[in-house]
Amino acid sequence: MEPANRFDAAAATWDQEDRRVVLAREVTAAILDRVRPEPAWRALDFGAGTGLVTLALAPHVGRMTGADTSEGMLAQLAAKAGALGLPVEVRRLDGAGDLGGPYDLIVSSMTLHHVVDVPALLVQLARHLAPGGRIALADLEPEDGSFHGEDASDVHHLGFEPADIAAWLEAAGLRDVAVARAVETTKKGRTFGIFLATGRAGA
Repeated sequence: MEPANRFDAAAATWDQEDRRVVLAREVTAAILDRVRPEPAWRALDFGAGTGLVTLALAPHVGRMTGADTSEGMLAQLAAKAGALGLPVEVRRLDGAGDLGGPYDLIVSSMTLHHVVDVPALLVQLARHLAPGGRIALADLEPEDGSFHGEDASDVHHLGFEPADIAAWLEAAGLRDVAVARAVETTKKGRTFGIFLATGRAGA
């Protein structure tokens, strides 16, 4: 099954796994603590899925966009945003590179390991930041493949070394880069570290 189709099929029940909901809440809290978004900011959640992080961040910014390759996931996001009365824009990622923007904040949670060329993606995200805009990316620290197990057809990286993420962000032109463990998540009886990487575009 193609990755987008796999996520489409899982969208309706995605939020029923408590671990995902808790992780999204903890990642959002780490982003709010590290970045401290302002009410007028325009923000993008890249790889938004069903919007667990998107909807939690939306009340803290002026305009929120959730982007993903999966129509099923975006449908869930849109439905939840409507039920909550949150004006969240939904954007389908189709490989054309049109992310909209510019944005004062771009976030992403647990998406980078599904991306083949992460350095190229970080360059693309940096280009969609407004002057002085911030980026906050959460993903797995290095692991041995246990996190996804056999369900890894669309997994291109078994986590990331923080030093690599920092170097790639700096190569993308970002300043004040910092990468540190933000939270931990437990899956299949094992604990996995999740880093939060932040950086700022030049003025």
